[in-house]
Amino acid sequence: MSLFVTFEGVEGSGKSSHLRELAAHLRRAGCDVVETREPGGTPAGAAIRKLLLGPEAVPLAPLTELFLYCADRTQHLTEVVRPALAAGQVVLCDRFSDSTIAYQGYARGLDLAALRALDARARDGLAPDLTFLLDCPVAAGLARARQRTGVADRFEREAVEFHERVRAGFHALAAAEPARFRVLDSTAPFAEVHAQIVAETEQRLRSAA
Repeated sequence: MSLFVTFEGVEGSGKSSHLRELAAHLRRAGCDVVETREPGGTPAGAAIRKLLLGPEAVPLAPLTELFLYCADRTQHLTEVVRPALAAGQVVLCDRFSDSTIAYQGYARGLDLAALRALDARARDGLAPDLTFLLDCPVAAGLARARQRTGVADRFEREAVEFHERVRAGFHALAAAEPARFRVLDSTAPFAEVHAQIVAETEQRLRSAA
């Protein structure tokens, strides 16, 4: 049975680690799982990711950033997400539209109505069935991210105030769609957060059956 699950959060919130652990759990349970990410879930997306996040990424205008993310999303849905869902697979995606709204809208200050319209065109009606917002204080997340990579990307180099706006944006999105979002404290023990993610996902899979 198909299910589209996204993981969101500020830098260093644990999205990628929890996505991998959920994928492993679901595979052990016999599910056919696709792990993917934005940007970079396709060959074209990998090139876009280098422009946005690579070590040699140059400064970009906020609108340029937005167009690149939407281009990546359109290609990603066409090549990866829609075919997987049509085949009855569970798709786990590290970042999706909510990140675009939080980063380019709430944090960069682009017009939210115009941004949402462009994102809606890129998604062409597809939305996640379930979104986990891994929440943590900005300072803690940035410290984790920088310790993990050693080299900060374009977004990790932004001021703390920028990341606070991102976090506030995510909370606003979660408050507006409580049926889709599950907000989890990612500073809690990893196993505890993982158990919550597994329980919620399994419940959604049972409901979709």
